[in-house]
Amino acid sequence: MLHTKTAWLRVAAPVAVLALALTACGGKKDGSATQDGRKSNAGADAPKTEKTSAPAVGGERKPGQTGTGRFKEESANITYEVVAQKVHVGTEAEAKKLVSDPKDAKGLVAATAWVKFTNKGGGVVKDMPKVGNETELYGDGRPGALLIGAAEDGPGCEDTIDIENWKAGQSHTICQTYMVPKGTKSVEVHWAGEGQSDSPFVWKFNNAG
Repeated sequence: MLHTKTAWLRVAAPVAVLALALTACGGKKDGSATQDGRKSNAGADAPKTEKTSAPAVGGERKPGQTGTGRFKEESANITYEVVAQKVHVGTEAEAKKLVSDPKDAKGLVAATAWVKFTNKGGGVVKDMPKVGNETELYGDGRPGALLIGAAEDGPGCEDTIDIENWKAGQSHTICQTYMVPKGTKSVEVHWAGEGQSDSPFVWKFNNAG
């Protein structure tokens, strides 16, 4: 379920910035910029993941259904089990508080996705995993604009700076926040592992609001 229009945003200093041009929301985001920006994502506690297996190929998934792919971290080439647990969409008024110039958020809302990653093998991720950087959000089929610059202190969201010595069998939930157009009816969460850029996993969340 996609949760909408509640007072969920908790702004940390400083205000966030949009990593992608709002006039042309799209393109692959820069992973290093994402890490250095220390994104902020907030919301309600993420629900338990549905125990649903899925083959290790890209394609559409139901919320809570897993997919498996490989991703090269700095310390090892890891096989991850990935699942988008939920998406939360805020209001335009809240979005304007997240950017330095409120005009940048006109007609937009912030959408946050909770994505759970489980290390299934390949080594230990020593620190600052980048696997979450491959997560992208689309609003009604159009790429959103990545939001960077506030603290990852939302319930259920983990700051990648605090994740160290991530061993096989362990899971972490990494959130991503994107700006999407106000009135968006559905939000898609995309994630692509090694060699999957043309066929990412896609989880679609309908806007019940």
